[in-house]
Amino acid sequence: MSRIAGLQRLLRPRHVAVIGGVEAQEVIRQCEMMNYAGQLWPVSPKRATMGEKLGDKKCFASVDDLPKAPDAAFIAVPREATISYIHELAQSGAGGGVCFAAGFAEMGEEGARLQEQLVEAAGDMAIVGPNCYGVLNYLDGVALFPDNHGGHVVDRGVAIVTQSGNMGVSMTMQQRSLPLAYMISVGNQACLGMHDYIDALCEDDRVSAIGLHIEGIPDVIAFCGAAIKALRKGVPIVGLATGRSELGRKTTVSHTSSLAASSDIMDALFERLGIARVNTLSEFLETLKLLSVNGELPGSKIATISCSGGEAALTADLANTLGLEMPPLNDKQRQDLENVLGERVLLSNPLDYHTYIWGDGDAQKRCFAAMAQGEQDITLKIIDFPHEDTLGHWKQAVEAFVAAVTQTKSRGAVVSTLPETLPQDTREYLVKRGVAPMQGLEECLVAVQAAALIGRRQQIVDEIQTVLNTELCHGSETVLDEWQSKQLLQQYGLPIPRGELVTQQNASTIAEDIGFPVVMKAVGENIQHKSELDAIKLNLKSAQEVSNAVVDLSQHSEQFLLEQMIDDAVAELIIGITRHNQFGLALVIGSGGVLTELVQDAVTLLLPITEYEVVAALRQLRVMQLLQGYRGKPAGDIDACIAAIMSIVNFTQEKSDCLLELDVNPLMVLPEGQGVVAADALIRMVQK
Repeated sequence: MSRIAGLQRLLRPRHVAVIGGVEAQEVIRQCEMMNYAGQLWPVSPKRATMGEKLGDKKCFASVDDLPKAPDAAFIAVPREATISYIHELAQSGAGGGVCFAAGFAEMGEEGARLQEQLVEAAGDMAIVGPNCYGVLNYLDGVALFPDNHGGHVVDRGVAIVTQSGNMGVSMTMQQRSLPLAYMISVGNQACLGMHDYIDALCEDDRVSAIGLHIEGIPDVIAFCGAAIKALRKGVPIVGLATGRSELGRKTTVSHTSSLAASSDIMDALFERLGIARVNTLSEFLETLKLLSVNGELPGSKIATISCSGGEAALTADLANTLGLEMPPLNDKQRQDLENVLGERVLLSNPLDYHTYIWGDGDAQKRCFAAMAQGEQDITLKIIDFPHEDTLGHWKQAVEAFVAAVTQTKSRGAVVSTLPETLPQDTREYLVKRGVAPMQGLEECLVAVQAAALIGRRQQIVDEIQTVLNTELCHGSETVLDEWQSKQLLQQYGLPIPRGELVTQQNASTIAEDIGFPVVMKAVGENIQHKSELDAIKLNLKSAQEVSNAVVDLSQHSEQFLLEQMIDDAVAELIIGITRHNQFGLALVIGSGGVLTELVQDAVTLLLPITEYEVVAALRQLRVMQLLQGYRGKPAGDIDACIAAIMSIVNFTQEKSDCLLELDVNPLMVLPEGQGVVAADALIRMVQK
């Protein structure tokens, strides 16, 4: 039996063994409260010997005495005894177990040793934990969970997998009408990784979406495979990532690593895999709710309806910040709206329909239906309820909106600007009718953005690849100087300035051959940041100036790089590669030169990388305005820029087993048709 098969048995068990005292008794109580229909078998040698029961259940003296191998077991005994019970369960053919005990790898060397023993004892059996709360299955009424929680039995809903047990408990107590199918607290993940949970949950058709609270991804390749499977099966994933590891070395020699923070690496991974990354618990829950009720979206176009100009303006500002489109009304929409609202209402998207039809359900339905038939991917009705809807007008408006989106067969969500102003009965009414009740305007728009990302990635799922995480070869680490780095990259098609490596004796002569003006730089493997070291001289216009520069630079090196001066660039970029011990090699594209760390205008991509992805990344940069010709200035040679970046990508993918770090900064982008030039370059790699 595979671990995935065992995990599936554990998640949907026909029989559960509970091992321990107080916590085991609580598991029985929680299962009975949810009307679990399967068998509950307490294992307690002492109680069995004395003929005592646990709750009202007969106790068994050992795992061997159970009627059959249980699909699931909850083990709440000290850590040493936990290992023994896990071994017995594995030998019996049990599906899986939840290890409640702490004191394993999270507690130092001794704990790590015990966790290794636990893994060995488990064999191929699925183990949740150790150091975890366990599993709540609200679909089948199973609570392998020794504590109070706030969920209830549902027919369909989202599965949340969290590395924090307490956060899991808190999320079950949400007051957002989010239908919860599973809450899984994974603890130390000794035997099962996030990819295993994704894999197993994708096989349950009752799971509408998966939420991951992640502190780390030890097996990125397996994670990619599971996420792509979910994307292919149409099960959207939302990620809340915290506690990320630092990038490789703490001390680096390039500017690239200061740009490619671990957060950016996680962003790049999630975007590649079509996982919607959010930053807060509110965004996490609201995004899962929208996906569970409405599903993913084909695009990011929205239309909004409210009876407040202030709400309309606020929505437009937030949508613009998040990159959501608000398409203008078409002619039919305008005519239909004018027929309902008259001439006193300014017709636009977002629509402020004032209060002329407030209290008239039929007129509101016609108004909302007219708005719902536009080019948008989802229509949002903004409304905040009073504490008591004594007139029923707010309920009437919601019912009219539901009728409108049902009639037009379009997607719709009802949104309160504040989380607390959408009552529970209204939320439940909306969920049952396939209209998401969204609490918080900004959270709703973040959820729309996320649903659109997932929808776009689902459309190209067959093109998505796992990350390139090649194992690093053995050898000595070396830093190639600028001359060596440029010569190597030139072999792969990267354009470099005309130049030569010179000494104090021949510098002036060679400068005349190159042609003035020239640039002179000190060269050496320990000379990386030349500007900070004053190891570069620019715009040298004569042999005498070159001779003077040699004297100044000789304190740094005995060799110098003389190059043609490039001074007519439209823009400067940084193109870099950094290596992450978990995620492999990442490409950073950003504003370069002196602006690199000042403006922090950069995009990170994980390898392998296509030309399409490079083009999309360039379009995200603020420096793209310069490349396209800003305020009458000449446009840059974007095609040559893309070709240069792809030459670096090709070099990186060929050297993936030995490359540690690469920096081309700046890449000088010349006017359209004149190409690009790598003004500086640095490579750090392992010599095989």
